[in-house]
Amino acid sequence: MELKQAPTAETAMLIRRPVAEVFEAIVDPAVTTKFWFTHSSGRLDEGKPVEWEWRMYGVSTRVEVSEIVPRERIVMRWNDPPTTVVWTFTDMSGGTTFLEVRNFGFVGPGDEQVKQAVDSTGGFSLVLAGAKAWLEQGLTLGLVGDRHPKGLK
Repeated sequence: MELKQAPTAETAMLIRRPVAEVFEAIVDPAVTTKFWFTHSSGRLDEGKPVEWEWRMYGVSTRVEVSEIVPRERIVMRWNDPPTTVVWTFTDMSGGTTFLEVRNFGFVGPGDEQVKQAVDSTGGFSLVLAGAKAWLEQGLTLGLVGDRHPKGLK
């Protein structure tokens, strides 16, 4: 497959909570573990690598934050081989936040890059839906853990 443009995973969600609270939910693992990964070695901070774990799958990844603009943007690299993830937080009227996620820099043959982008779009869509449920309703839906249940081939 020949690509004319490198694929980018993109998804977004309106979350009915103030931008400061939504931003904190992404940088503070005490909150993020309610809807995404199970464990973290620390809070997201510019220039300080952290390790995120999904113990239900027995996997982890190193996360390196290159930029944080509080309540506006987070730029990080993760995975192996590394890709870039950009989180954009837009303060909306009525104390709501529009949260956008872009993941790019996939490598390999064209069809593999497209597969990675599609998988990433689906994964980040679940993360944003889980964040919305937790932040708006206090519900832990288990979306990420239920995406690949044990016993399913």
